[in-house]
Amino acid sequence: MQPRSDQRTGLAYGIAAYTMWGLLPLYWRLLDDAAPSEILAHRMVWSLPVAVVLLAVLRRWSWIGPLLRQPRRLGLILVSTLVISANWFLYIWAVNSGHVLEASLGYFINPLVSIAFGVLVLHERLRPLQWAAVGIGALAVLVMTVAYGRMPWIALALAFSFATYGLVKKGIKLDGIEGFSAETALQLLPALGFLVFLGLRGDASFTTGAGQALLLSACGVATAVPLICFGASAVRLPLTMIGMLQYLAPTFQFLLGLTVFHETMPPERWAGFALVWLALAMLTWDALRTAGRARAALAEAAAQAAATAPPPEAAPEAAPAATAAQSTAEQPGTPRPPGLTR
Repeated sequence: MQPRSDQRTGLAYGIAAYTMWGLLPLYWRLLDDAAPSEILAHRMVWSLPVAVVLLAVLRRWSWIGPLLRQPRRLGLILVSTLVISANWFLYIWAVNSGHVLEASLGYFINPLVSIAFGVLVLHERLRPLQWAAVGIGALAVLVMTVAYGRMPWIALALAFSFATYGLVKKGIKLDGIEGFSAETALQLLPALGFLVFLGLRGDASFTTGAGQALLLSACGVATAVPLICFGASAVRLPLTMIGMLQYLAPTFQFLLGLTVFHETMPPERWAGFALVWLALAMLTWDALRTAGRARAALAEAAAQAAATAPPPEAAPEAAPAATAAQSTAEQPGTPRPPGLTR
């Protein structure tokens, strides 16, 4: 079990990570003069220097050689890079096109999609509450389809792309910094080529002013810092707490959509969001209850092991007897037991 001070530190890092992810729409809106494709390309290009600095500081280079000798893992990294690139582009486009609320819905739905992937792809078994939550989530999508007058494709695309990214990452088995570095390394050349193309056409916003250039350059930091905080929290907190913290980001996005960007929320959309929140509440309750039972079972097993162990008094009582035997053996004329040495 992690010490309390370590858990408090992990909680602070986790809150910081998900808060920054939740507030990213404010940052992308500052770059509204640039096309989403240009913002995405700068995010890719400037993320790699940040990743290299992190690897240098942490001295984590040993994973590169073995990875280059494993074509299957390289293929999976290519897939994860393509999927997360599509996710990033869609999210930036949604924010700068006035769809922050629908984007937040996508990340609220994401845990439900991940559970569905677990059943369909990994053949995992669901508990009754998890089945109920997935069913309510499907009903929420139906309600949202009626509310929007169309399928909420932005939310679904964000949820499915991020769930697919998580599924692929399970097969890669790289830590956060290493995975981030490998993906940004694959993103660099296409993104850099696209930025050069924009510059030759005269369509690049990077050269329109120092402020715009600075904001675009900082995309790498805006991408890496929350990831670093998340990694620091993940090693200090139990998975159930991380699972609850993940709802902070879409909650902040939802509040920004309502209060800052003033997007409309008719009653039928409120009904759809309410169904999603009900499903997430059921998932959280089920996770907490399951974790509590696991801790109780572990404590009971530890108590049974302690009860069957020999009493601690046996060792002190045996020590004088051993000392007396050794003393007797050391007396002149007393035969020494076989194997006894000074």
